[in-house]
Amino acid sequence: MARVLDGRAVAARIRAEVAEGVAELAARGVPIRLDVILAGEDPASVTYVANKRRDCAEVGIESRLHAFPADVSRKELLALVERLNGDPEVSGFFIQLPLPGGMDPLPLLSAIDPSKDVDGLSPRSAGRLAVGLPSLLPCTPHGVIQLLGRCGVELGGREAVVVGRSNLVGKPLALLLLRENATVTVCHSRTRNLAEVTRRAEVLVVAAGRRGMIGAEHVREGAVVVDVGIHRTEDGGLTGDVRQEEVSDRASAMTPVPGGVGPMTRAMLLYNTLEAARLQAGLS
Repeated sequence: MARVLDGRAVAARIRAEVAEGVAELAARGVPIRLDVILAGEDPASVTYVANKRRDCAEVGIESRLHAFPADVSRKELLALVERLNGDPEVSGFFIQLPLPGGMDPLPLLSAIDPSKDVDGLSPRSAGRLAVGLPSLLPCTPHGVIQLLGRCGVELGGREAVVVGRSNLVGKPLALLLLRENATVTVCHSRTRNLAEVTRRAEVLVVAAGRRGMIGAEHVREGAVVVDVGIHRTEDGGLTGDVRQEEVSDRASAMTPVPGGVGPMTRAMLLYNTLEAARLQAGLS
């Protein structure tokens, strides 16, 4: 039976470290503030933003919400992005995605100052990551790396396979794994003989967004399996991209759903906000 990589427990440690860092900056007279841009009233987005703001309150970070109706124009949002970029009281900010009406987020993300890009999703942040320059890292991929490291999973020299090539998770995670000296293969919808490729992995990360696509036949005996997927089941529960019960008999360690990567993503947003405040104060 696979060892559980407990994201809740690791995230709690990170939140405690962030709270300590926030207190240290407060003692120096450095305030920390996270601003959130929310357009529309998508229930999942509203809930997610509320959870993020509650997380901020728990660690002593001030948060402010900028809420807009669903028919907000890109021009209005861009004006706010530019104002937050120039506001010295704002440590960092993010735009809650998806935007309503199918609005393309790329022009807005492109306008975010990388030093305040706490989601790590702007093209400039992505470029800095790609060429190895210091940057605020995307929360979910960084959360995966932190979870593995803090659970004692060695990455250097190991063969890692990432299933999924999104800008949000797959691509930046592959770069972070390379930075940890893993040998990395990225799979996607056009990969032939997927199971043959994934069975090579000593560390298998699944972020394809397809419920239950990875089973025992895809997993090498003794592999570490990270399930980034999250899907609502018919009975109201949550499940991932990995068929957990059958894979747990082959894996040496794996993340649960829920309670694995999800808590790490939220914790890394707090981590990034603290890092952004340190950068702007010249302390990092």
